[in-house]
This record gives sequence, C-alpha cells and structure tokens, in this order.
Amino acid sequence: MKSFFRFVLLALVLLVIALVSALTAMRFAIHGREVAVPDLLGRTPVEARRISEFNGFQFQVERRYYSPKVPEGRILSQVPSAGTMIRRGWQIRVAESLGPQRVQIPNVLGQSERAAEINILRRGLDMANTAQIQFPGVPTDQVIAQSPSPSASSISAPKISLLSAEPPPPQAFVMPSFVGQTVAVATAALKDAGMRVGTVTIATPPPYAPAPTVPPPPVPPPSTASVIVSQNPAAGGKALAGSAVDFVVR
Repeated sequence: MKSFFRFVLLALVLLVIALVSALTAMRFAIHGREVAVPDLLGRTPVEARRISEFNGFQFQVERRYYSPKVPEGRILSQVPSAGTMIRRGWQIRVAESLGPQRVQIPNVLGQSERAAEINILRRGLDMANTAQIQFPGVPTDQVIAQSPSPSASSISAPKISLLSAEPPPPQAFVMPSFVGQTVAVATAALKDAGMRVGTVTIATPPPYAPAPTVPPPPVPPPSTASVIVSQNPAAGGKALAGSAVDFVVR
C-alpha cells in the first residue's frame, strides 16, 4: 500500500513539473516574439516607415498637426511610444508635423455649406465635421458657426467644422374626412392645404347576380364627380404638407 501511495505522489510531482515547464516554454515563446518599438520622433515618414518595416512592424501616418517646435515633414508623435515591447506585425501609428501654422482660418459665416467647403479647401485646409440645426430666421444651408473661429491662431489641426441651418420640418395636418364628397371637392381642398390627390381607384363592385353567360356591366373610370367612399390617410390621421392622399370612389 505504501508503495502505491509513493508511486501516486511521484506521478503528481512529475505532472506538476511538466505543467510548469510547459507554461514557462509558452511564456518564452510568446515574449520571445516581442521587440521594442523604435524611436521614430523627428524622422521623416520615409525613414520612419523603413525603420518600422525593418523591425517587423506595420506603419501608418494617421494624422497631421501644426507644431511650432517640430519641423514640417517630421514625425511629431507615435503610438505605441518608443521602447514599448510589442509583437512583430503590430502597427505603429504616427502624426506628421505640418510645421508652424501659416494658413489663416477663413471666415465662412453666412456662406452656404457648399461655398464654405470650397473656400476652406482652396486655402489648403481640410473639412472636419459638419452638422445641421434648426435656426429660425436663417436661410437653409447657411453656415451659422465654425470651429476654429475666423482668424484663429495656434490651432493644432488644419481642419474646420461647420454648423449650418437645416430646413424647417414640413407642416403637418390632421386629415379631415372626405368620405361622401366628390373627387373635385377633395382635390380643391387638398390643393389649398399644399397637398395633392394620389391614387384614385374604383370600389370593388358586388358579385354580379345574373347567369354567368351574361357579362357584368362595364365599370366607369373614376372622374371628378366620383364620390369618395374611403381615404388613406384616414380621417384624424396626420399627413405632411406635399404628401398625397389616396381615395377609393364609387
């Protein structure tokens, strides 16, 4: 019995040793592929790309910023930072310096969004974000705010965001009931409200009673004198200005 327990204990010890050895080997295998990120600050993008790829990393110029200290065309910042241990094949993202700010921020307030964009791009600047907001009394699409502000200095990125006026929402109406009225009356009422008549269809006639050999009488096409039996949108529903109302007539 003692020999059996001694054998089991020895087997457990060997199993633990094997597991520790495997974990250690795995750790060395994982960390063995890690290398230090090179220092790319102050280098040109061409030099930085060559160094990155030589060390087994991918390289991307992600942004460009103005800088009064770093000359134009040099790397301003990098992620991950120099000396960080990462695996080969990972990407190093950098920002390139545009040098000191030398382009004046134009005043595009009051211009249309399209005219403002042309003005911005013509000066060598970039468009950032554009947004719209309802602003009573301001023509649709007119720029009402910009960032950075006109003639701003010491900006970081050559990008301008715009806020312009959006068109007012279309007027909504509560639909009246046109049932029992003629198409002509409904058409005139809808025109006055800035709406229009949509599809006009004839109500399905009841089954024809005479013998099947006798053809049913022809159904006349709808006309302005046709009487409305149903409508869509229904009475009490909401409809926007400019939308169409469909009728079923008899």
